[in-house]
Amino acid sequence: MTVYEAEEFTQEEADVLRRYFTNLDEPVFALVNLPEVVKGALFARYSRSPKSLRRLFLDEFVNELDISGDVTIDATVGLRRAEELYDRVFFEYGDDSVAQLGGVHLACEQASNLLTKVLEWGRLMAYLEQSTRYIAYDARIGGRYRFHRDPEVLMSSLGTRYVGDMDRLFDTYAEMLPRMGDFFRDRFPKAADDSDFVHRQAIRAKAFDALRGILPAASLSNVGIYGTGQGYEQLLLRMRAHPLPEARTYADLMLTELRKVIPSFLKRVDLEDRGVAWSSYLESGREAMDAVADRLFPSTTPVDPAPLVRLVDFDPDGEIKMVAAMLYPHLHLPEDQIERRVRAMSVDDRLAIMRAYAGERANRRHKPGRGLERSGYRFDVVADYGAFRDLQRHRMLTIEWQRLTPHLGFTRPEAIDAAGEVPSFDEAMERSARLYDDMEERFPAQASYAVALAYKVRFVMQMNAREAMHMLELRTTPQGHPAYRLVGQEMHRLIAEEAGHHAVAEMMRYVDHHPEPALERLDAERRAEARRQGG
Repeated sequence: MTVYEAEEFTQEEADVLRRYFTNLDEPVFALVNLPEVVKGALFARYSRSPKSLRRLFLDEFVNELDISGDVTIDATVGLRRAEELYDRVFFEYGDDSVAQLGGVHLACEQASNLLTKVLEWGRLMAYLEQSTRYIAYDARIGGRYRFHRDPEVLMSSLGTRYVGDMDRLFDTYAEMLPRMGDFFRDRFPKAADDSDFVHRQAIRAKAFDALRGILPAASLSNVGIYGTGQGYEQLLLRMRAHPLPEARTYADLMLTELRKVIPSFLKRVDLEDRGVAWSSYLESGREAMDAVADRLFPSTTPVDPAPLVRLVDFDPDGEIKMVAAMLYPHLHLPEDQIERRVRAMSVDDRLAIMRAYAGERANRRHKPGRGLERSGYRFDVVADYGAFRDLQRHRMLTIEWQRLTPHLGFTRPEAIDAAGEVPSFDEAMERSARLYDDMEERFPAQASYAVALAYKVRFVMQMNAREAMHMLELRTTPQGHPAYRLVGQEMHRLIAEEAGHHAVAEMMRYVDHHPEPALERLDAERRAEARRQGG
């Protein structure tokens, strides 16, 4: 049973596509024979388009390219390249660094929101994911709503119930979408200086934001990945050990396509004494931890109440150590000697060093150096799964999350109350929770598909001050989603007030603590239109 909808192309379209994509009918495929800038632009456009990557290429890119010289290429049969050197150096001698030198752009389509978090785990890869802010999920693929249909679930006695409840969640989303659009248009009339297009885009984003919590975690997304052979190898080893059947099936699809482009880098993945043994190690470790955790912390263990964000660990001497690290490359002394001197300094002298190090930051992209990495923070967060999806993509920090369930409750946007849509929204939440409860015992890994994105998940984020500056300044910008803006604002407050690192918080001058703006995307859409018009 296939769970993926194959695209249909005319013969003429297929003749063009097979020169640049490693297959024409699977949800996973690699991009080849295209300039790097074109691949990057395709992925950038991909994140805000409801179209598949191949359709996007045909509709918006192919006419801008000279493809006359590629007429004889057929990428769908795999690339024939000499690999003896890679085989000898990488496979026979195990020089993993060689696998860092070959990269692939891979499109991963029709992936559930559970699977996208697995795909985006690796630190040393680049990802672009389809945004719920730009895609209306009332659209269908092949006549079906866009949610993952797990074969095991469909073939069980719960199969009909699963599809029916999922369809009803999407029906609710589709029914509420025009009503929320009308509500926001009435609340936020178009300004005289704004074009109809700018206002319409901002209203659509606002409506999508308000309703994305109704979508279940089974909702499908498209992810563009760029990574090295080493990065893909590590990703595939983890996916082959994952408890979610979708992840294991998808790993096979990815391996097939990647081997058409970088086969030498992936020879170890399915060898019994190499990749298979590695994946077995990961799987056995997870199962052992599940068993010991269940024994020592039974399901009856009471759960302490938790705020949105709790600062669970920090270094009280973090600012002193950070000042020493800032000075270190400018001196010729041992670090412990520098630190002793810093401890003896006045507060004003330490502040002067930190302000000099931060410099005159003209915008949030001007970031100080690695001295900020000397101190760190660990936060325990309970936020809706929609916010988690966005925060999880900050891969340079450490993030771990617990299983998605409806047990922590859900977040209902204020706009839903104001628009009088509480009954419809809450009924969707109840339907989601009932389906999860009925699936949990038989399908513990797949039950989370049923959980709506408005439900909360618990996760921990550990980061140094430099990564905190990057994440908090980015995720509190006015155009950000209100759910993750609140998380970022609270983290910044805790760094200043609970950790007492006022100087560190001061360096993060682009953290925005203003209340939620009327239309988050309005200024961004205005700037985008100005760029299009050459303004």
